Amino acid sequence: MNLPGAFEEKMKELLGEEFDEYIACYEEPRYYGLRVNTQKISVEEFQKICPFEIHPIPWISNGFYYDGDKVSPSRHPYYFAGLYYLQEPSAMTPADRLPIELGDRVLDVCAAPGGKATELGAKLAGHGMLAANDISNSRAKGLLKNIEVFGIGNVLVLSEEPGKLMDYFPEYFDKILIDAPCSGEGMFRKDKKMVRAWEEHGPEFFSNIQKSIVLQAAHMLRKGGMMLYSTCTFDSRENEQIIEHLLEHCPEFRILPIKPYEGFCPGRPGLTKSGMKDIEKTVRIFPHKMKGEGHYLALLQKGEKKEVAEETGKPKKKTRKLPEELETFFAHVSWKLDPSRLDIHGERIYYMPENLPAVKGIRFLRTGLLLGELKKNRFEPSQALAMALKKEDYDFCIDLKAEDERVTRYLKGETLDVEDLAGSKEKGWYLVCVDGYPLGFGKLAGGVLKNKYLPGWRLC
Repeated sequence: MNLPGAFEEKMKELLGEEFDEYIACYEEPRYYGLRVNTQKISVEEFQKICPFEIHPIPWISNGFYYDGDKVSPSRHPYYFAGLYYLQEPSAMTPADRLPIELGDRVLDVCAAPGGKATELGAKLAGHGMLAANDISNSRAKGLLKNIEVFGIGNVLVLSEEPGKLMDYFPEYFDKILIDAPCSGEGMFRKDKKMVRAWEEHGPEFFSNIQKSIVLQAAHMLRKGGMMLYSTCTFDSRENEQIIEHLLEHCPEFRILPIKPYEGFCPGRPGLTKSGMKDIEKTVRIFPHKMKGEGHYLALLQKGEKKEVAEETGKPKKKTRKLPEELETFFAHVSWKLDPSRLDIHGERIYYMPENLPAVKGIRFLRTGLLLGELKKNRFEPSQALAMALKKEDYDFCIDLKAEDERVTRYLKGETLDVEDLAGSKEKGWYLVCVDGYPLGFGKLAGGVLKNKYLPGWRLC
């Protein structure tokens, strides 16, 4: 592989005697990984039902390698059911190493396409709130889809400059992840187009962006909260020196140790301007040391934990009665809805996360879980609701085996004959599942299921 001369010289200086070993790894095939959605299925159960060969990623408890030259997991029904996310193995590390507790308010600052946000949301398991932001509106749309496929409803999906979010969320979040835009040196083997991008915009360009983002994020973190900064690059100007910059401007932060793995390399004090000793607690991932690409991680804490009064967000809405159409539908759902958390915009009805602050004036793609639409005398459930439900949550289900050709036909948007499963006299909204895991809704009448799978999600 042809690498820029300036990059090779920099890596020689960084790696010394290990440089030849590093260059040799470019002749090896890239590694493919998937991460199990533990909000929907346990790792043990997934291993039992996975239809292709997988091998554990040793430093990620819910991560697995697969052979991307032999199988296409993105076309299997389990992928459409949100049972796993396809992600490069080392890129799984940041979200894995940020400690999440149930009830946390979590911000993913640069979240698209959603690899890290979906893991953070799965860790929350429906409690607390995930704010997933990406400055690119087009990329944020892909982010929203991935979050909804994973069944994450306690969410705010934003598309804003991080600086603008500061005014809305001062010291609001318990945990923040910054997978910062970077020069992508760790992705050269995976994606050769990154080499040309590096030549156009190198480390100096991105380091200025990163310095702004970390200070903006620091403003939004609560006292005692944790922030994980990461990049997929090797340059110290984007890694160790960014952490040094943060600590210079925000001395209340301290670097925390990261759960170790034998392939992790420590950050390098010699690459900071001040020789900062604690930078050794940060982590470098090199492709010649581990079965993955390149990454850098730093975990930090802001001061000491401080007890805060509850309800710093907008006042709670007065309890209201559920709309009759919604109440009729949810009579068959095991959830107990809190009417004060409903937000109705025109026909659309959303179920909001608890204690969400006022967000008027921010560009967002989603606030909360889109339950569906209130039509004249009826409620039509959404695709997002289907993905957030479990089979046992809803009274009327059609459960197909993964091998049943009707699964593929459903994912393509076709009408299905399901008289053998539901009978000819049954009618109404049915949750369509594959091996017990929801895919979407259909409207049943006379043994025929009218397809309601979201057009934009359909299998091509």
